[in-house]
Amino acid sequence: MGKINGCIKCLFIFFNVLFTILGGVLVYVAVKATPLSHQVTAVGGPSLAWSWVLALGVLLLPVLGIVAACMEKGLVLKIFAGFMVAGMIIMLIFGIVVVVSRNTLKDSFDTASADVVKPFMEDEAMKSILMSFEQSAQCCGVVSSSDWGNNISQSCECNMQHTGFPFSSGCKAKPVGAFGPDQIYETSCSGVIFVFFDLFFKIIMGICFTFAILALLALLMSILMIHQIRKHDSEGSSMAMKSY
Repeated sequence: MGKINGCIKCLFIFFNVLFTILGGVLVYVAVKATPLSHQVTAVGGPSLAWSWVLALGVLLLPVLGIVAACMEKGLVLKIFAGFMVAGMIIMLIFGIVVVVSRNTLKDSFDTASADVVKPFMEDEAMKSILMSFEQSAQCCGVVSSSDWGNNISQSCECNMQHTGFPFSSGCKAKPVGAFGPDQIYETSCSGVIFVFFDLFFKIIMGICFTFAILALLALLMSILMIHQIRKHDSEGSSMAMKSY
């Protein structure tokens, strides 16, 4: 009979096998994303190096957990538990950083001024992109309709029969003295853009906090198995002393 309860051991190994497979998938995704990482970094974007850290961590740590459970060695399980504590703390920190970054970005969108948008509105290519985006996303202007000055684009025209979904909050009258459609979208495009960023941040937050919870569960199972090993070893020592 083993030192660890058979059901707990099988359940622990099963979940670690699943995470090993997930780690392999993440490594494959990281390999495919490496060329994109170089392009993003070249234009000043963030590096995807952390994706390799996460992928290798998800791949290697479950392997250590499987080895620890199969060997039924308290020391190996303690090492695995230590990694789970570190992983849980790191995931919580990442989750908090993402929350703070999300709130900071929201404040930046909310406090954006027309002066920031003005250089973009002077570029004809950017204006064309904005007009296409306004029609599809049902919004007007980057910060507000005043970004267009006194000549509001026809792409801002609001039809009461086709508004309110998926982003627009409704129609409003054009500013007094401005030329263009009589009814324009009330929602600014910055608010629509933030919806996409917000979705991305929520996905990352969900991943971070989910991994933190899973690391906590793995830690608790490790502690339980360590306790069972200690109990088994102490009972064996007691029996040996009695026979002596």
